Amino acid sequence: MKRIVVIGAGHVGLYVAERLGKKFKSEIKKGHVEVMVIDRNQHMTYQPLLPEAAAGSLSPRHAIIPLRSVLKNCTIVTAEVVNVQHSDKTITVQPATGPSREIEYDDIVVAPGAVSRPLPVPGLAENAIGFKSIGEAIWLRSHVLTRLDVAASTDDPDVRKAALRFVTVGGGFAGCEAMAELQDAVHAIIKKRYPDLDKNELEWYLIEATGRIMPEVGPQMGAYAARQLTKRGVDIRLETVMKSCENGHVVLADGDEFDCDTIIWTAGVMPTPMLKDTDLPLGPKGHVIGNTRLQVVEEDPENPKENFGKPVEGAWTAGDCAQIPDTTDFPLPYCTPSAQHAVRQAPILADNIYAAYLNSELKAYEHKYIGSVAGLGLYKGVAHVYGMKVKGFMAWMMHRGYHLMKVPGIGRRSRILIDWLVTSLSSREMAQLSEIEEGRRPFEAIAQGEKPYRTVKSGDQ
Repeated sequence: MKRIVVIGAGHVGLYVAERLGKKFKSEIKKGHVEVMVIDRNQHMTYQPLLPEAAAGSLSPRHAIIPLRSVLKNCTIVTAEVVNVQHSDKTITVQPATGPSREIEYDDIVVAPGAVSRPLPVPGLAENAIGFKSIGEAIWLRSHVLTRLDVAASTDDPDVRKAALRFVTVGGGFAGCEAMAELQDAVHAIIKKRYPDLDKNELEWYLIEATGRIMPEVGPQMGAYAARQLTKRGVDIRLETVMKSCENGHVVLADGDEFDCDTIIWTAGVMPTPMLKDTDLPLGPKGHVIGNTRLQVVEEDPENPKENFGKPVEGAWTAGDCAQIPDTTDFPLPYCTPSAQHAVRQAPILADNIYAAYLNSELKAYEHKYIGSVAGLGLYKGVAHVYGMKVKGFMAWMMHRGYHLMKVPGIGRRSRILIDWLVTSLSSREMAQLSEIEEGRRPFEAIAQGEKPYRTVKSGDQ
């Protein structure tokens, strides 16, 4: 039996496995081929929907796709990849419970994606939150609502100000969309539910190290987004960085400093650190080196733009974790870590694995830049598609329409559409879910004769 292992169930892993499951359907039924997907989660997170999940425009469960409901012809292994020895074609995985196990394979697709890129900022690990997973989106929504309750319940002006300050570090898609959606939601909920609070008390900061925000939509649309956010009260700080945030005290490189309870970190991504525990060739920034046919290759230092080095037999890669040559006139030599590349690389990769199985010719990944769309809250957005620049309501519709088409499954698309319709006719769902963080703690406390919920004192995070 030929076993194809897919590491990671993100945009690349899910779509590759789904396509392979269909192409090898008859061989899988006969027991000649197995497509195995290994991921620590039992679901794929559709990350472009995270801002709406955090802001209450969409139920969080609709921003995730359960693997077993989509990959019906595949074997799902829910575990952490500990080590990959491609020289022996073995993977060591660690399930949540029980001993580790070793899995042999014939072909491997390395697509674990990327993680938030931390920087050595004092206090960052203790006080900031990333924005890459559904868990972080749910936590952020509950945290923001908790801050509103804190501000409405305290008589300490300093506590109130810190609770009503929100800082986002990173002015790319993730940072701008997250801040815009949350600001939209907070303004709406204050107006309806918090008579003791005034939206003018809210302070929103967007910190970006470069000279512009949202470079993905081009300078003109990025400037429009900056103007819109500024009109809405967002303090955009360009060409500056956060020097520290110890104990929630934010210090910026431009000399400003203040206390803040909410710090969202979206300042770039880096390849999953697990890749260091493999014997596959890695680039200088930790990416798996691939060619345009999405094969893992030994790097050719004399020709990095084309990068047609010697392929590593049976190893494939794509997505955010991969260093794939960009053969267009794009100024960077490699494809950027974006969902647009991931979803377009996935079918080429799957087709090439199937072609290799049939000893057929492999296809190269060649793309033409289509453009980008982004939401800036309800009924607001920017888009630069096929050379056409769109803003406002029409761009917002394009943003939602594009992602609705890309979500796998008619049933899930229907649920997302219903959520959007209900939100447009009523209001956002902003229920606080902070008890999720407590888990079994209240029951354990009661069983031990203690108070079920701990009291949060001033200064606690």
